[in-house]
Amino acid sequence: MNDKRIYIDYNATTPLKDEVKEVLKQGFDLYGNASSLHASGREARVRIEEARTSVADLIGARPQEIIFTSGGSESNNTVFYTMEKLAQDNAGGAGRNHIITTAVEHPCVLNSATYLGNKGIPVTILPVDKYGKVKMDVLEKTLFESSSKNKAALQGDPLFVSIMTANNETGTIEDIKTINSLVKKAGAFMHTDAVQAAGKIPLNVKELDIDYLTLSSHKIYGPKGIGALYVRKGSPLYPLIHGGHHEEGLRAGTYNNLGIIGFGKAAELALRDLSEYQSKMSHLRLRLKNGLFAAIPDITINGHPDDVLPNTLNISFPGAEGEAILLSMDLNGIEASTGSACASGSLDPSHVLLATGAGPELAHGSIRFSLGWGIEESDIDYIIEILPPIIFRLRSMSTIKKN
Repeated sequence: MNDKRIYIDYNATTPLKDEVKEVLKQGFDLYGNASSLHASGREARVRIEEARTSVADLIGARPQEIIFTSGGSESNNTVFYTMEKLAQDNAGGAGRNHIITTAVEHPCVLNSATYLGNKGIPVTILPVDKYGKVKMDVLEKTLFESSSKNKAALQGDPLFVSIMTANNETGTIEDIKTINSLVKKAGAFMHTDAVQAAGKIPLNVKELDIDYLTLSSHKIYGPKGIGALYVRKGSPLYPLIHGGHHEEGLRAGTYNNLGIIGFGKAAELALRDLSEYQSKMSHLRLRLKNGLFAAIPDITINGHPDDVLPNTLNISFPGAEGEAILLSMDLNGIEASTGSACASGSLDPSHVLLATGAGPELAHGSIRFSLGWGIEESDIDYIIEILPPIIFRLRSMSTIKKN
């Protein structure tokens, strides 16, 4: 196995930045319970509130609108749990109880929607176009269909729409502001999972005018096990975890001091370095794309050509299986991700790529390169050197009929 290692899977998780490591080291003795009134507790509370402000600043929110959670999945589940409660309260009559999301969401959103559907709450999964963008005409029709026949089919008016800001697999960026303008006209609540977008593109919840937004620390070079949920002032929220009075009674549990202060530092750095990040990642992504297209015939980019995260490049290699490509790259020290879900024990192709209309072969033969601060031009050039022979070898062995 090659001793060289190039990690290019930053959408999966990121390493801790040195500044975050230093903050964590300094925080090892910050053992006080932030709910306690003594000096150690007050010290922890001050540091937590400083971190809350940094996280809020990253998305243009107010500190009191940020609720700390264990991560993106808990934040998303909390919002869906809230909508379950509201839908049950409004069910029957003319109340709102219709949940709307898309076919390309993260599994924690799709599985939450499926859970509500199994409980009898009407759920619509919106289709996307070939780039993975929501079909706006279908969204508009779903929100505003007013015939009595279709009203009966929907079993109620729209209550809630959840659409991710940027896709974790393809990097496609949705026009959340325009989407939300339709959602607001329909009188529904709007949530966006911005886990992949934060720190990569500008985010401002006031400009977007949304009700809920999800963040995760380990996607922005902070520690794992800590995330946040933005809840617009006045928007309803039911606690998913019951217990003490933490987070204004909305999320019980002793504060994760280290996780929170690490998250705060990571958010501060992400906001500070956003412009530099976008410039560097866009340059490296273009270098990788152009190099692979020049060296390998018959490959396809998945995702939108322009409205895409600056660090994400998803490519399908027809005639070669994604798992085989991934393992071959790993033997050469390149750590990327495949579009199929084999790593989770499933051989099913990517639900995201299937939703865009890509066939099983393209979906199975896809690789996601997600760049980050540790990647340099020399790393990109190494990938461009190593990958073509791998693809040619796998294609020569493949039983898949190539066009």
